[in-house]
Amino acid sequence: MKNTVIIEIDCNDIEEKKLIDAAKILKEGGTVAFPTETVYGLGANGLELGAIRKIFEAKGRPSDNPLILHVAKIEDVEPLVKEIPLDTERVMKNFWPGPLTIVLEKNDIVPEAITGGLSTVAIRMPSHPIARRLIEMAGVPVAAPSANISGKPSPTTGEHVIKDLQGRVDAIIVGGSCDVGVESTVLDMTGEIPTILRPGGITREMLLKVLERVEIDNGLKEGTNAVPKSPGMKYTHYAPKAEVYIVKGEETISSEKIKELAEAYRIEGKKVGIICFDESYNEYQRDVVKSMGSRKDLKRVAANLFKILRDFDETDVDVILAEALEEVELGQAIMNRLTKAAGYRVIHVWKGMY
Repeated sequence: MKNTVIIEIDCNDIEEKKLIDAAKILKEGGTVAFPTETVYGLGANGLELGAIRKIFEAKGRPSDNPLILHVAKIEDVEPLVKEIPLDTERVMKNFWPGPLTIVLEKNDIVPEAITGGLSTVAIRMPSHPIARRLIEMAGVPVAAPSANISGKPSPTTGEHVIKDLQGRVDAIIVGGSCDVGVESTVLDMTGEIPTILRPGGITREMLLKVLERVEIDNGLKEGTNAVPKSPGMKYTHYAPKAEVYIVKGEETISSEKIKELAEAYRIEGKKVGIICFDESYNEYQRDVVKSMGSRKDLKRVAANLFKILRDFDETDVDVILAEALEEVELGQAIMNRLTKAAGYRVIHVWKGMY
């Protein structure tokens, strides 16, 4: 077990001397967890094979699951890829730094351990001030998946990271809560039409303001066998200890179905958890109920999602029933993560059932 160094930094008043040791660890092939605007990342030198392997070991992550390379400046991308098309430059200028990862054809300098054996590499420039400065000081592109045990909900606070990875990594930077709360949008720019491989904080609607066309990859759809071209496409993620079931349908009908299911589980002697929204919170009285926020404030919902999934692990619920959102704009990213947390267990309800 490693002696993990805990480094506390105020992201509004960064003491660079506290980042010096963390940057040195990255340069020397070690592992450092750090905050980004999306979720906390577990970083290592993305060009050093031994360092990359430490990420997979710490997380218990399958080695064929690609990693994202994080850079501090747009100029840092050029050595990593074969070319940067004009459309890609426009996307970078409009959405970087920020919660957008871009997939391009990789150069030989990028190890296959980063790409899962693919010919492409996923690259992002985070906007979080601690992340940007740490990467800049390290002087290397930093490979960084989410800083959690593989399969568990992604961490949005330093405390989440400490619980999962203390003793497994060299250092953890604690720098407050993450603003976005879900991982970055992944946009594949290698094909004829830009394609979203993973929905996130940058929505298709936003991308269409600078690109003529944007498609959604078939690999996001339940039941497909597409080759995973992006981090997070292949394996079940974000799962709390209790089984999660999503109830999809018109709001009043779905809440009635959740109450019916909850009663059935209680009769079986099971303790029930419910994930809902502010608008329906008072509908549920007899169970462990947690609201993600208002349906009218999807940014807050996204920021709360992983925290709530982790909070349920501190309870003794046996099953979790979750309300659904319409899968448009940021709602698509939220439902993508919630559906994976449920292992694609979705119950559909419709008018006429009640």
